[in-house]
Amino acid sequence: MPDGSIAKPPQGYDWRNKGIRHIPAQAKSCDTPETKGMNREVAISGSRTGSTALWAGTNRIEPNSQTGPHHHGHLESVIYVISGTAHMRWGDRLEFITEAKAGDFFLVPPYVPHQEINSSSTEVLHCALVRSGTEEVVINLPDLDIVDEPEWIRQG
Repeated sequence: MPDGSIAKPPQGYDWRNKGIRHIPAQAKSCDTPETKGMNREVAISGSRTGSTALWAGTNRIEPNSQTGPHHHGHLESVIYVISGTAHMRWGDRLEFITEAKAGDFFLVPPYVPHQEINSSSTEVLHCALVRSGTEEVVINLPDLDIVDEPEWIRQG
């Protein structure tokens, strides 16, 4: 049910030019902050497409690879696993870990330190990403004191 917080456009609004935007795959850009071990590409943002509330893109993590620890500041993130199997570590010392397979989602709250891991030695991990702001915020945490053995959290 709508909450009424989004104003309805006036009658005669220019839907042709301000309606649906198609962003072809080849229009994605790597012009976004980097995190070690991840190929992140932006498709939709305020600066690229005029989005007023969301950022969206994809990432690719090669077999036997993991990202550097990082968080996305005040942004909430949704990660959808397109192909592969992802292990996600999180916490102040990346002390927790869980798994998602193709078709699964991760919800990453604001400020949560996390690390994506491709659990496969042969298959690329490919994900779609959506964030709650119009521009990418990436705070890399290269000096995080990471635990050796995280606690497995079984969800779902």
